[in-house]
Amino acid sequence: MNSPDSTLVEVPDFIAVTIGLLVFFLGAFLTRKIDILKNYNIPEPVAGGIAAALITWAAFSFFSIEISFDLSTRDELLVIFFTTIGLNARLSDLIAGGRLLLILLAITIMFIIFQNCVGLAGAILFDLPKPVSILLGSASLIGGHGTAIAWAPVVETTTGFAAAGEIGIAAATLGLVCAALVGGPIAKFLIDRHDLQAGTTDGPIVGLAYETDGKRAGTVNHISIMHSFLAINVAIVFGYMLNLLFEDIGLKLPLFVPCLLVAIAMSNTLPVLFPRLPWPARTRALAIISDYSLSVFLAMSLMSMQLWTLAGLGGPLLFVLFLQVAGTALFIITLFYRAMGSNYTSAVLSAGFAGFTLGATPTAIANMSSVTKRYGPAPLAFIILPMVSAFFVDLANALIIRVFVAL
Repeated sequence: MNSPDSTLVEVPDFIAVTIGLLVFFLGAFLTRKIDILKNYNIPEPVAGGIAAALITWAAFSFFSIEISFDLSTRDELLVIFFTTIGLNARLSDLIAGGRLLLILLAITIMFIIFQNCVGLAGAILFDLPKPVSILLGSASLIGGHGTAIAWAPVVETTTGFAAAGEIGIAAATLGLVCAALVGGPIAKFLIDRHDLQAGTTDGPIVGLAYETDGKRAGTVNHISIMHSFLAINVAIVFGYMLNLLFEDIGLKLPLFVPCLLVAIAMSNTLPVLFPRLPWPARTRALAIISDYSLSVFLAMSLMSMQLWTLAGLGGPLLFVLFLQVAGTALFIITLFYRAMGSNYTSAVLSAGFAGFTLGATPTAIANMSSVTKRYGPAPLAFIILPMVSAFFVDLANALIIRVFVAL
């Protein structure tokens, strides 16, 4: 909502995407020039997106200009990205990762409870109604802006606490920033401390390594790019149809979930049925498209943050968010990393876990991608984490939130 004393500038969709590309290159420039960003695996769209958000904040603060972006294409890029993840998935990986997937799901449910307990402690400490704990916890952090906006009216109606909506949005915004900044350093700490080494894989998953040994997973040309886009588009078409079927039976899911499932099914059947069919899984062409869609999505998400909305919410929120970030880092280093196997893949997953438990699944993937570009591949991490963070967690989070609201 714009301030009555400010001038609203609405940026249309096409220009917003173009600015998103510029923001990505700004982030790439910053990570090249500022060693701490590169050394601690801060993704390029994160560095650029936060810098752009600070610029829009300055425009609002000094010139009373409020910049609002049309983000329609951003949401389509998210669907494309998760479809590429599905196309890279193999049943052998899913079977191999079945045990890890179950462990990840169990530990995530445990963490949701932990996160809301931290929020509850903050609510009690600052004499806030106890149901506000979910807006200081998993509704805003693991759930993100959408879940916070959905539950804030419930908290307000239950408690009469008028600032519920503002706290939820502010916590989700700060959480997204923290998620993008802490995942890479956590992974670096674990990799360096335990002298971890990446395994080998037969092709890239998301993006290409910063430094390569000269090996190629297929040639990138206009034909390979077109093959990749055709497979992506066909998967999205059938994913959209599957989503309509889900809606008919009362199951409401984000569009990217059925697209992910269809892409997994396609990638594990069509190459077997048609061995001569050019298939883009784990090719450099598909990796580039995956990296592009994720990078622009994340750049647009972060550059559109209205940081001035955080002003005036003050110490209590910042203190509780500090506890959440510190608690997340401690949880990952002492428990999560060990539970997931104490190896390189678990270190990469640690960066992703910080990303989605404080922010969102795309932030998690960007964190992991930044780590693997520097240290080496971890394909299983990119398969099992989206399965949990993009599908199962929403169901578990909703149930646990209801318990804490009932307080």
